[in-house]
Amino acid sequence: MAKRITVVVSQGQSQNPTKRQLEEDVVTALVLEPGIDAIVIPHLYDLRSDATGMLALQGVRGNLVVLSWLYERAARWILDRNEVRGLEGKSLIQSEDDEDEEEGPEDATLGEESEHVADTRTVPPRHIYCVDLRCEASATAYVEEVKRIAAENSADVVELMDWVSGNPTSEQLDRYLHPQNATPPIAPASTAAIGDPASSPDPTADATRHLAEPANRRWYPVIDFSRCTNCMECIDFCLFGVYGVDQLDTILVEQPDNCRKGCPACSRVCPENAIIFPQHKTPAIAGAQIEAGSLKIDLSKLFGAPESSESAEEAAVRERDEQLVLVGRERVGDDGVLGKRQNATASAPNDHLDDLLDELDELDL
Repeated sequence: MAKRITVVVSQGQSQNPTKRQLEEDVVTALVLEPGIDAIVIPHLYDLRSDATGMLALQGVRGNLVVLSWLYERAARWILDRNEVRGLEGKSLIQSEDDEDEEEGPEDATLGEESEHVADTRTVPPRHIYCVDLRCEASATAYVEEVKRIAAENSADVVELMDWVSGNPTSEQLDRYLHPQNATPPIAPASTAAIGDPASSPDPTADATRHLAEPANRRWYPVIDFSRCTNCMECIDFCLFGVYGVDQLDTILVEQPDNCRKGCPACSRVCPENAIIFPQHKTPAIAGAQIEAGSLKIDLSKLFGAPESSESAEEAAVRERDEQLVLVGRERVGDDGVLGKRQNATASAPNDHLDDLLDELDELDL
C-alpha cells in the first residue's frame, strides 16, 4: 500500500512579506497534492518540547519533510533534541554555504580517530528530510522537491525473487519477472492519520494543519551528536548552567533558557564544531556543513573572531566575561579549564594513527 508523507512548514521569526508569501505558496500547492499531510508551525528553534507544534511533530510516525529558515544540520538536531528522530534523508536543494559532504579516503581514515555520540544511538526506520527555505526564491522548487521525495517514498521496495518458491521453469520465471498483462496502478486513497503509512478510503483527509501558536524568540545551543565526542569541553567552559549530563554521562543541553542571548562562546571552544547556534550570523556557528578538521581553514576567522590577532579561544573567553558582567558577576578570564581535557588526551602516548601522521609530515611533498 502507498505510504503517506508529512510536510512541515516552519514559519520565519519575522513578518517579512516575501517570506510569508513563499510559505503560503508552498502550503497552498502542497494541499492540492494527494498523499501529503501539511502542517504549519511557528519557528522550529523557538518551540518548546511541550508546545502544540512540537507535539504534532512527535506524533508523526512516517517519513517527514521539514521546510524551515534554518540550515539543514541545525533543523535536524533541533528535531533530535525534541525526540523527533529518523534516518537522514538527502534533499537535492542545498545551501550555498554547505560544503561537499563526500569524504575522500584520507578524510574517512582521519574520521575514525574518535567515536561520536550518534554512533552509539539507534534511530527509527524512517527518513527525515530537512530543507532550507533560504536556498530558492520560488515556491515551485520546494513543491517539486517534496513531490520527488514523496514519489521516492511512495512504495516499499520488495525483491521479486523473494516471492518465488519451488522450482519454476525458465519460461514461468520469465513470465513472472516480465508480465505482459500488467494493469495500471490505482491511485491510493488518503488517510486522516498524520504520517500513517497505511491508506484509507477517505478521500477528503488531505488538509493543512496550522499550529501557529505564539512563540517567544529563544537563544540556546543545539548539539550535533554526529560530531560530538562527549569531550565535556562545553560543560567545563560554560558558567551559566546550560549543560548537564544524562544517566549515561552523555552531554546534553539541560537548561537551554539559561543561555545568554547572543553569546556563542561555547561553540568557539568545541574542538569538533558540534555546537550550533541556529540564529548566529556566522554560517559555521549557525549550522552550515563546514568541517572543523579542514586543514586549510583559519578557525579564528571561520567562527567569527574579530579581525585581529585574537584567537577563537580568546574570543570565547572575552564573550563569556562580557556575559558574566551583564548579570553582575566577576570576570574569570582564562581560568585554565579551557582545553584541559583535550590537553590530557594530547599528552597520551602516540597511537598508530599518530605515527602515520608524523610520517606524512616528514614527507617532502
